[in-house]
Amino acid sequence: MKLVAGVDSSTQSVKVVIRDAETGALVREGRAAHPDGTEVDPAAWETALNEAVRQAGGLDGVAALGVAGQQHGMVCLDDDGRVVRPALLWNDTRSAAAAADLVSELGAGTWAEQIGSVPVASFTVTKLRWLAEHEPDNARRTSAVCLPHDWLTWRLSGSTALDQITTDRSDASGTGYWSPRDDAYKMDLLERAMGARPLVPTVLAPRGGVERDGLLLAAGAGDNAGAALGLGARPGDVVVSIGTSGTVFGVSTVAAADPSGIVAGFADATGHFLPLVCTLNAARVLDATAALLGVDHAELARLALSAPSGSDGLVLVPYLEGERTPNKPDATGSLHGFTLATSTAAHLARAAVEGLLCGLADGLDALVAQGLAVERVLLIGGGARNPAVREIAPIVFGRPVAVPPAGEYVADGAARQAAWALTGDFPAWSAGEVVTFDAPADLALRARYAQARDHTLERI
Repeated sequence: MKLVAGVDSSTQSVKVVIRDAETGALVREGRAAHPDGTEVDPAAWETALNEAVRQAGGLDGVAALGVAGQQHGMVCLDDDGRVVRPALLWNDTRSAAAAADLVSELGAGTWAEQIGSVPVASFTVTKLRWLAEHEPDNARRTSAVCLPHDWLTWRLSGSTALDQITTDRSDASGTGYWSPRDDAYKMDLLERAMGARPLVPTVLAPRGGVERDGLLLAAGAGDNAGAALGLGARPGDVVVSIGTSGTVFGVSTVAAADPSGIVAGFADATGHFLPLVCTLNAARVLDATAALLGVDHAELARLALSAPSGSDGLVLVPYLEGERTPNKPDATGSLHGFTLATSTAAHLARAAVEGLLCGLADGLDALVAQGLAVERVLLIGGGARNPAVREIAPIVFGRPVAVPPAGEYVADGAARQAAWALTGDFPAWSAGEVVTFDAPADLALRARYAQARDHTLERI
């Protein structure tokens, strides 16, 4: 039996799955936590990965490994390959002003044309502008820039040479200086951001890899592209993922370029494209509401499902950590329609679930407006395990929602990519049987949310 390993190095933790390369059957797995915060010493990722590998029984017998990781971020390395400063993660919004400046300098339309997206605070290019402005000494020390999954793959390779750092199309497309349409870096944009042209990772082909001591290291992927691989998503599939962030993305054969900035025109990990809308506020909205009410997630779901659709007019606009879509990093959450009648735990629980899903539904609408055909909606992520989320999703989305079995789809996608690199054939693994939820759409709910959202945005 040939074994492959898949790694999901996410914001909060790292997961490792080891699977049969031919069938995809799970052989063993492990996980470890990452530290909190929006800036992290990359060494913590390596320590956690080693612990997760240990829990998974080591890599004995593993022929190929792929790393999928949190997108964007900024890892700066000096001439000797040492980390210059703690990595800034995707959800660090201190570069919001830098993003606005970069967009103002070239115009949103030019950015969309050049890289398929309009930069926001999460993009690497904006963090490099922030670095140049606020930490010029660190900017001058920076000889190479890479992303979290690039750095981990490089560390696993055992190389210390900066020109041996590799990445893939999906993660490169989130930097702000690589074009999915042209399959090429835009080094002039990198220089505009930080006033220099540090080394950047080599972009490998989707089934490419590098070998170290008999272990083939696949190209890797951004987390959303990894999830699409793990699900076996095809053109026409739209995936709604509810994790630390919320994402709505679909596999497309056409590169996107949305000058409004709502849709990011990313690449996927197969050679196609992955237009995507991201929200900062997803599963943590459920966490915060459960904590506020003093209940666990099971009770939160029970409460939410005991309240009527639309929460009798109670609307939560859940911008608890600022927001990326719309691009309002300084936004805060707001509660509308709070009356004696709606001041119950059940109404608040329902409003939290509906607000979370309405934000994602706005993203789904934006993808459709960009011409993406929607044949199937797949709901995944930690938040998708909540029964209320599953049952309320079709009411908000206005479409049936398919929920695959709970799984580590990002890690599974990295493992599938590793098997692809190892054998040369794309693995025909099954993601398992899906359960479909359907219910009539509540258009009034969406309308009330839109009114509350717009009112909230007017006050920023």
